[in-house]
Amino acid sequence: MVLAGVKKLAKVSVRGVVQGVGFRPFVYRLAHEHNLMGWVRNTSGNVEIEVEGDKETLENFLSDLKAKTPPMARIEKIETTFHSPKGYVKFQIWESLSQEGKYQLVSPDIATCEDCQKEILSPTDRRFHYPFTNCTNCGPRFTIIEDIPYDRPKTTMHKFQMCPDCQQEYEDPLDRRFHAQPNACPKCGPRLEIVDGDSNPIKSDDAIKTASELLKAGKILALRGLGGFQLVCDATNEEAINLLRSRKRRPSKPLAIMMVTLKEIEKHCLVSAEERKLLQSLECPIVLLKWKRSSSNISPAVAPNLRYLGVMLPYTPLHHLLLKETGLPLVMTSGNLSEEPIAKDNDEALVRLGGIADYFLRHNRDIFARYDDSVYMVEGIPQAIRRARGYAPYPIFLPFRAKQILACGAELKNTFCLTKDAHAFLSQHIGDMENEETLEHFENTIELYKKLFRIEPEIMAYDMHPEYLATKYALQVGPEQDLSLIPVQHHHAHIVSCLVENGVEEPVIGVAFDGTGYGTDGTIWGGEFLVADWRSFQRVGHLEYVPLPGGAAAIKKPYRMTLSYLYTLLGEDFALEGLPISKLDSTELEVIKQQLKRGINSLPTSSAGRLFDAVSALLGVREEIDYEAQAAIELEMLTPNEVDKPKLKAYPFSIAKHQGMRVVRLTELFSAIVQDMKNQTSIPIISLKFHNTVAQIIARMCKLIDEDTGLTKVALSGGVFQNRLLLKLVTSALQKEGFSVITHHLVPCNDGGISLGQAVVAHFASI
Repeated sequence: MVLAGVKKLAKVSVRGVVQGVGFRPFVYRLAHEHNLMGWVRNTSGNVEIEVEGDKETLENFLSDLKAKTPPMARIEKIETTFHSPKGYVKFQIWESLSQEGKYQLVSPDIATCEDCQKEILSPTDRRFHYPFTNCTNCGPRFTIIEDIPYDRPKTTMHKFQMCPDCQQEYEDPLDRRFHAQPNACPKCGPRLEIVDGDSNPIKSDDAIKTASELLKAGKILALRGLGGFQLVCDATNEEAINLLRSRKRRPSKPLAIMMVTLKEIEKHCLVSAEERKLLQSLECPIVLLKWKRSSSNISPAVAPNLRYLGVMLPYTPLHHLLLKETGLPLVMTSGNLSEEPIAKDNDEALVRLGGIADYFLRHNRDIFARYDDSVYMVEGIPQAIRRARGYAPYPIFLPFRAKQILACGAELKNTFCLTKDAHAFLSQHIGDMENEETLEHFENTIELYKKLFRIEPEIMAYDMHPEYLATKYALQVGPEQDLSLIPVQHHHAHIVSCLVENGVEEPVIGVAFDGTGYGTDGTIWGGEFLVADWRSFQRVGHLEYVPLPGGAAAIKKPYRMTLSYLYTLLGEDFALEGLPISKLDSTELEVIKQQLKRGINSLPTSSAGRLFDAVSALLGVREEIDYEAQAAIELEMLTPNEVDKPKLKAYPFSIAKHQGMRVVRLTELFSAIVQDMKNQTSIPIISLKFHNTVAQIIARMCKLIDEDTGLTKVALSGGVFQNRLLLKLVTSALQKEGFSVITHHLVPCNDGGISLGQAVVAHFASI
């Protein structure tokens, strides 16, 4: 206890994201406000503070330390001890202390703050139109940091010597740029240039103005952003968009849009209060918004057959200036060919993007870590679809102290996860692990995280699918590094990722609906009902098996799944006449029939994703796909905008027990859909009835499991639950049955969240 009037020394340790976010100058100002003496410094593990004063003053200081933190700071823990005073006569900021084995949380890159926005738009400011303006409240962090403690020599800004004006700001504890490591201005900082595809400079006094003129003329630009290059064109110019699609080899997958202000976004999209908050947040992700297609001049080619647009606000000064100069909404998509990692270096971009971009708007500030844009949707609460810029590498906090584990993730939408203490460092989006370039990005980013957070894994967790590149990596590298190897079933990892981010430890009913996951019986799972917790799972139900004719070919060509369901459930003599699928080439039809009959390259699957594909192709919505889940997405998009829940109808189905397992039988469902088609029921109504049927299947199955187990919490995970309509219907149906429903919000429900679940399962499997 500190007695009133008696001076004491408070030693304070602060952990969290407290470096590179203006925390030390904040402490400095706070100490001066309270007339306290002492010091503050960064270390490799935390921020340390020593302050001297009387009881009341120290308590006020400590209270303000928690309540008035800078906007980018995230305090995880404050520890305070009291000692005899040392007689400090002033308050100082000491040099950083490097400590062996200690680690500090690293801030993600953060969108440009209002103060910096005002400066770049003020003609009298020395940073007027300077595209690399930042301060301690915004700008690059993770993408430029090479090691900790976070000081300029350990960032990619080390090669830029600050001019006297910038140095003065940097050294002034009362300036908002005090120790802003990327601090720079037009005199001393990074510079823009614009070049053609052969790296020939385009003469220009104003690179942004020139870039704007090129965009207005229908050209495609490669812009070097925070974490890599983005491909940019006029979002109202259909010809430019189609050219970009052709060159990027992305025929249909939706493209993200950047608009200059929230007011501009509201001209094109419906924006809820929660979506508005997310758009304007420090993280500034892409947000999926309902598109006012009929009144918007954004080309339909941006998002073919969809009713949502992926939209973001400018998040760097360069984006702000370019958007203001063009006065146009701009396509702003990842700078890569389909399935490759984003290009980050200037020379690399010329090689990899030379066949896509007409011109390159680039700069000379190196990017250390590749970083895609994050993508979110709001369905009640914000839910991550892709977690990257603005969020990673901030950890998911664990309600236990974890071993040092590397979880390698899945094949598609890969992330990895490294754990240490109470932190799960879920990586930024890596991408689809289908080529050597992505594997190299995966390996390099693992090494960066291990270095930043001083992690030396003792255990490696991986997916059970033997053909996943991430699994092959684990099986090769694990033994080389003498690590314990722990396989984790795909759908168990899905459910555990949902549980741990919500802090739920007890067993639940887990509903894992996705496209592909390797089952413990060697088949392809994907429509699973589990009783699961962090430690173990029991499969208690699933959608019935049908063959997957041609393996991967059935995923690319959903009509193959339609035939699999029709012939397996309704008989091999089922007549296709009158259905859209009847136009199929007779030779291919015979090949598929033989595959199904003989079981050639036709593993059984219980996949919910393939069920959605089959219905989509059956209705003639999408028979072949250009991107993952396209058939299911376009099926969802056809449903009526306004759903009258009391009048919702569903198709029949049954649940039978087979060898102690509950199996959802779907013969009646397909018979009824075919009958509706023959009766010329509208496709939107059939789609809506199908979605409601899936919701009723889940609710009824969970009710039966509840009767067996007494469990009343249901966790929903897997990429199928990115379907907004299905998520609403399932949540409503489960709540009506008295269940509490647990969903994702911090990590994606798709395979981008798998690695978190793998790490947690592996931890408990090892103790």
